[in-house]
Amino acid sequence: MKSVEGLKCLESSWEYLKETKLPIFIYGMGDGCLKLIREFNSYRIPLAGIFASDEFVRGHSFEGHLVHKLSEIEDTLGCGNFVIALAFAAGYQSLIDKIDDIESRNILLAPDTDVIGVGAFTKELLEENLDKIQLVYDRLADEYSKQVYINVLSFKITGRLDYLRKCTSLPDEAYNNILRLGHCETYVDLGAYTGDTIAEFLSYTNGRYQDIYALEPNKRNFKKLTENTKELHNCHIVNAAAWDKSEILVFNAGGGRQSQVSKKGVDTQAISVDELLAGNKATYIKYDVEGAEKKAIDGAKNTIEKYKPKLCVALYHRAVDMFELPLQILSVNTDYKLYIRHYPYYPAWETNLFAVCE
Repeated sequence: MKSVEGLKCLESSWEYLKETKLPIFIYGMGDGCLKLIREFNSYRIPLAGIFASDEFVRGHSFEGHLVHKLSEIEDTLGCGNFVIALAFAAGYQSLIDKIDDIESRNILLAPDTDVIGVGAFTKELLEENLDKIQLVYDRLADEYSKQVYINVLSFKITGRLDYLRKCTSLPDEAYNNILRLGHCETYVDLGAYTGDTIAEFLSYTNGRYQDIYALEPNKRNFKKLTENTKELHNCHIVNAAAWDKSEILVFNAGGGRQSQVSKKGVDTQAISVDELLAGNKATYIKYDVEGAEKKAIDGAKNTIEKYKPKLCVALYHRAVDMFELPLQILSVNTDYKLYIRHYPYYPAWETNLFAVCE
């Protein structure tokens, strides 16, 4: 039985950044940059400046720092004579290739911070939860999942993108080899956004299914979801958040996918899967609910215990998701086989848990 103990020997991104004598620049602005600045301040890591891609620089400042062009820094300091801390996500291949090109001539790290909240995956968090991480590793159903798990955790500790490149696969592989969807699925899409994941589901079932249930809390997204699914039969869409029970939550209705429970925002109806289905069967549930996965899984306990639906659960919104969510699934139903896959994305977003009963 392989041990995950070796993860403790890795140099963390924060250790490297704290100890390097080279100037450190954050690449990118927005929320990701703010999170890195917070961590830099916490670790007392000096920040030399902020830069953006040349085409986005217009002489402006961010958080009191003049935003530079990468070309200016490379010309002034020379490639390899400074460190880049990546502060944004890249899911398009063209942007991934651009980051790879920058990394080929510079020192680049992508320090891990929570997508939702203010946490980060640290060596301390790793060591405190090593037993749980080992439990998850031991329960993974195939060798490739174990490789993915170790590589993603190694990335989260070190910030080195090469670990992600070693374990990236395409959605086709998971759909064809793990989920193996049929033509009579009852699909529950939690965090349906504007219907893109419903379209993806339909592409793997040749447009055939029994029922679709979709929850989306953001009113703007829900309006688009309504339009994009209006021609589908037996498609039940609800403007609500997935939770462990019915109640009113306060949601920060951010742009794009990232609507999340917050202290400030708009009142939003929440509902559990068990209440949504009212005892009816589900065969496949997808969880991508911006950090509320734990609550949403709790809200589907009866469904998971009784019907053992196939599950796809996002593992990347909070640092603890990598070990807490797999163990939570097993605590509800020990019959599940667990798989982990990472799709092309920097940082370790689009790392998903698949749980199936065979």
